[in-house]
Amino acid sequence: MTQDNLAVEQPQDNDEGQFLGKEKIGKLLVKFSVPCVLSLLISALYNIVDQIFIGNSEPGYLGNAATGIVFPILIISLAFAWCFGDGAAAFLSICQGKKDMENAHRGIGNDILFTLITSVVLVALGYAFRDPLLMLFGATRDGFNEMGVWEEGSLDLAIPYFNIVLAALPIYMFSNCVNGVIRADGSPKFSMVSTAVGAVVNIILDPIFIYAFQWGIEGAAWATVIGQVVSFIVSLAYLFRTKTFKLCLESFKPHTQVFVNVLKLGVSTFITQMSIVVVSLVCNIMLGKYGATSKYGANIPISAISIETKVFTVVINVVVGIVLGGQPILGYNYGAKRYDRVRETYKLIGLSTLAVGIISTLIFELCPQVVIGIFGSTDDALYIEFATKTFRIFLSLVAFTCLVKMTSIFFQSVGQPVKATVASLIRDLVCFVPLVTVLPAIFNDVEAILYAAPAADLIAMCIATGLTVRFFKKNLASDKASTDKDNEELVKAKNSVIVPSRPGVIVTIARQHGSSGKKIGQLLAQKMGVACYYKEIAALAAQESGLADKFISDLNRNSPNVMYDLYLSSVPVQQAVTAQDAIIRKIAEAGVCVIVGRGADYVLRDNESVVKVFIHAPIETRQARVMATYGDDAETAAKHIRRSDNARAAYYQSVSGKEWGKAENYDLCIDSSIGVEQTVEAIFAYLQSHSANL
Repeated sequence: MTQDNLAVEQPQDNDEGQFLGKEKIGKLLVKFSVPCVLSLLISALYNIVDQIFIGNSEPGYLGNAATGIVFPILIISLAFAWCFGDGAAAFLSICQGKKDMENAHRGIGNDILFTLITSVVLVALGYAFRDPLLMLFGATRDGFNEMGVWEEGSLDLAIPYFNIVLAALPIYMFSNCVNGVIRADGSPKFSMVSTAVGAVVNIILDPIFIYAFQWGIEGAAWATVIGQVVSFIVSLAYLFRTKTFKLCLESFKPHTQVFVNVLKLGVSTFITQMSIVVVSLVCNIMLGKYGATSKYGANIPISAISIETKVFTVVINVVVGIVLGGQPILGYNYGAKRYDRVRETYKLIGLSTLAVGIISTLIFELCPQVVIGIFGSTDDALYIEFATKTFRIFLSLVAFTCLVKMTSIFFQSVGQPVKATVASLIRDLVCFVPLVTVLPAIFNDVEAILYAAPAADLIAMCIATGLTVRFFKKNLASDKASTDKDNEELVKAKNSVIVPSRPGVIVTIARQHGSSGKKIGQLLAQKMGVACYYKEIAALAAQESGLADKFISDLNRNSPNVMYDLYLSSVPVQQAVTAQDAIIRKIAEAGVCVIVGRGADYVLRDNESVVKVFIHAPIETRQARVMATYGDDAETAAKHIRRSDNARAAYYQSVSGKEWGKAENYDLCIDSSIGVEQTVEAIFAYLQSHSANL
């Protein structure tokens, strides 16, 4: 399970949100982390119980090799299910913050629709290319190996297991995609129960089918499928009693823009899961290739890595649960610029993660046979030998692996998607895959593969440490440098209040950078005799939410050029967006006014009194104005214009799903190169002709 697949229940109102900035960190971490850890451990049972019972049955380690071969193929299905499910969960959370429940149900419906379509396609492809796929992932046939020794193959065991679990792929994917939505809908306990019930059924049926009925590996497959069916029924039942959205036939009508937004929000999960597939594929291929020329044969190394993977999943799920528990704490305090609490939370999470890593390392180094024995006692000395080396060498730096995983989720929590992706992929794709390919080729030894993991852990840990140190130094410096003089407009807005006004038109102004849109808005408000809100929105939202006004003010300014959807869907940014939107609605309720920027036209889309204005100008005009205002040279001015416009467009597209600056999204688009005063007069004349009450 990935860090994106388990959403932590977020505080919904301002008072509940602000306690994240006041309550003791340790108490908060326990409150949020314990449910996460329990839920993830329950989920891990699905991946581990089959191998325990199979390993202790007649097939032994060969059965574990067979299930390990099928496992990456199941991960591919989960990559799609969690991509759609996590994207829909994030989309639902965003819609909840924007109070846009019309699109929310469409996002969920399209999520379910495309999950089922994808599952059917995967089932068809799986059956059509079954044997080549299994062979690709390391399955072997009966015969003499390259050492001239007869070796029983794993393919005949993998096929029946694969056939059964593949048939149930649609319900398996459905349950996994819907569970993320259930958590986002405010029912994390229900989601946990859904997973737990299926896992318990699986555990009960495994010994019955495998031992009592003597169905062997097919019994394990049937137990897994029946457990999945139970989870499916529970998840499906929830969709008839949802809290914040209601599904109808319209929900399942394909909606391209909505689904694209869902897909963007889930793509990081897809990348992470597919990286696991790549790692498993390359590792199994190399183990099979070099194992066949060793005394161990091809099946023993694959079987040993298979049980190592399942044990490692348990360890990493504990770590992910701890860090996910800290996500809302980190996100809120980062948004509030309480970097002292961010550091304290990071330190506590880091120590907890390190403790898990050290304890795991001691177990794997001092008593690996105990762990191996859980998955089946065997008299095969070669199997015990290689499995022992696997745990002692492959997982020797598992503490570093845990810390790297923690770092990735940490950066995700504070709205740093690029750093999160680097930390997430550096260990597996950038380091491990090349090393696992090169090392055995150099030493011509299957055991060389085992050293690829600690080498990748060491490199990834160094990079993750560098990213973290730089992050804290940069934010500490910016915190100290962020004085009142740095932003006079925010200083003036510190004590802002919403000014009561008469009922009537509300003007929202969106503008290109350098078009003088802010000045035009202020002059228009003066002419109308009403208040103009610009930086005041950030100051008022900060007062309500406890977040830093500078952080809220810089929302669209800080949207990165890449991965902006991940940035804008992160915890602190969504808290800020929700607070900002709430203030914009309150401002509109107070009466006639002018609101500059902040996507106000979309926030107030259901308000019939709103007149939406977009101000633009030729690039030459804007460049000249930026140079005059900020003292930039021509090249710098052009760079700032591009960056600002791209950030505003990214922000607007993310929160509204619409194209920023597109004429059809506004009531009036006007070229301000005619002059600032002339533009004000033109807008005022338009308002007079279209509104009876200014």
